[in-house]
Amino acid sequence: MAKLKPSRGAPHARILGVGGYRPTRVVPNEVILETIDSSDEWIRSRSGIATRHWANADETVAAMSLEAAGKAIADAGISAEQIGAVIVCTVSHFAQTPAVATEIADKLGTDRAAAFDISAGCAGFGYGLTLAKGMILDGSAQHALVIGVERLSDLTDLTDRATAFLFGDGAGAVVVGPSKEPEIGPAVWGSEGDKSETIKQTVPWTAYRDGDAPEKFPAITQEGQAVFRWAVFEMAKVAQQALDAAGLCADELDVFIPHQANMRIIDSMVKTLKLPDRVVVARDVETTGNTSAASIPLAMERLLATGEARSGDTALIIGFGAGLTYAAMVVTLP
Repeated sequence: MAKLKPSRGAPHARILGVGGYRPTRVVPNEVILETIDSSDEWIRSRSGIATRHWANADETVAAMSLEAAGKAIADAGISAEQIGAVIVCTVSHFAQTPAVATEIADKLGTDRAAAFDISAGCAGFGYGLTLAKGMILDGSAQHALVIGVERLSDLTDLTDRATAFLFGDGAGAVVVGPSKEPEIGPAVWGSEGDKSETIKQTVPWTAYRDGDAPEKFPAITQEGQAVFRWAVFEMAKVAQQALDAAGLCADELDVFIPHQANMRIIDSMVKTLKLPDRVVVARDVETTGNTSAASIPLAMERLLATGEARSGDTALIIGFGAGLTYAAMVVTLP
């Protein structure tokens, strides 16, 4: 029997650089209140959100991705030609094919990097980071670019009181490369498809082909209470499993970067995990809203930019959402 050559990948992988892009338009709650019967106090108490960013016509999924990716590549201290794979995590690129990752790889100036999109909702970034790590360890890429990007304003029903205030737009990116030490821990990831109806698109695209489409453009809808209970009770368990898989306890963490879905969910997870007060907790949701796959890298970038977190800090990240999907791991910040 013929034997394959062993892979020549790195012994470990790490995040080398991070970049983010937030659209120029800042949308306060007052704008949302023009189309729903609510109040600023109610929105803040339910979600912790005060403002969010919405993209203009020029701030496309590709354009925002290129901005964030360029910053991440510069932060990593490498050139675009050294990127061997581009992974774009998004649910708001509306062309079925080709993948927007191919356009991004070309415009960045990579040397014909492998490029593909993945759709895993708010867990997308964790999924992409896990795939990138595998590439580095396997040797199929020396450096991989992971982008989380969303234009959720395109999928928001502004008359839906339960979701109109939640979503924002933006892009976050990281470069993953080789490391001599383990700096991206084992992923604890999975899905609960029996709960897929709790977060979904209102109608499929085929409704337009079949003549069954409603007047409103498809939007994201969710069963708020069911999602909240799942996130609070089940995702804290997943976060703890990620700590266990990395061989760490809560006292050894420096930073906690959960998906920026809801401030109450974040605060509940902090309490359940019994994180020490000294642990820096990302609360980017207040000014950025829920940006799905982009939320973790955007929050990471902001913590590093403001100095709240530092290079070399140990951070627990966890994403969770539509599917229902989830992914958590411990990483060393770039």
